[in-house]
Amino acid sequence: MIKLSEEKTLTIELERLQDYSFKVDFGREGIETIITDEGEPLGKNAGPTPSMLLAAAMGNCMSSSLLFCLQKARTQVKGMKTRVDVKMIRNEKKRWRITEVAVEIIPEVDSEYVNQMKRCTELFDDFCIVSKSVEQGIPVKVKVNWANS
Repeated sequence: MIKLSEEKTLTIELERLQDYSFKVDFGREGIETIITDEGEPLGKNAGPTPSMLLAAAMGNCMSSSLLFCLQKARTQVKGMKTRVDVKMIRNEKKRWRITEVAVEIIPEVDSEYVNQMKRCTELFDDFCIVSKSVEQGIPVKVKVNWANS
């Protein structure tokens, strides 16, 4: 039984390499660091942008949740593709904001599993940590510690 007060903490560390390029360390043995960057004209497109990472996280989480449900239902999943479309607009202050994320998951499953597919379609998204957290609005606390003050 899971306790409601159960808690986990993930720590991700970023280090600026140059311009808008950062090395991201996920803090886990065996997971490679990645390089992120902004698109031009700010950055040099040396890696995914933060918006791309958010979209990838949402698509990956939802795909994993659907896959988990299908496998628990003993469904043979031959393959899976996911597309994430992110709509961005400028707000009244002319700042870019993500206003919508559309996720399309295309699992390759034989028609003999139609009942499992229907059942999982009704259930899976509630188990996606990332999208449900984004939907409810995650409180963000920011603290700046100046290095030389």
